[in-house]
Amino acid sequence: MNNITRILSTGRMSQAVIHHDRVYLAGQVADDTNADITGQTHQVLDKVEGLLAEAGSDKTKMLSAMIWLPDISTYDEFNAVWDSWLPVGHAPARACVESRLAGVQYLLEISIVAARGSNPERPLLR
Repeated sequence: MNNITRILSTGRMSQAVIHHDRVYLAGQVADDTNADITGQTHQVLDKVEGLLAEAGSDKTKMLSAMIWLPDISTYDEFNAVWDSWLPVGHAPARACVESRLAGVQYLLEISIVAARGSNPERPLLR
């Protein structure tokens, strides 16, 4: 039984992949690359939200976020948008690193892993 669903697939990649109760998003970049870091961040987070919704999830169910910035000096500007977008109490595990991206026009890239559906809360095992 195949429990894998691919969303917006090409021969090279899928924008999202669902496996059981997890959603894996490909790295998302801005479409309007004339925008500054604030504008590109808004664009990318809108894309993330749309893909999560299409996969049956949302930003309150994010488990991890991987963020790449080609210029780490934009970290504070990026975080201002991220912090205002992220629902209180729903911060994912996160890494943010400086790295070259596929093109110099991209000022950030974000990849997300999220849960799907409404799973009941389970107590933490320590």
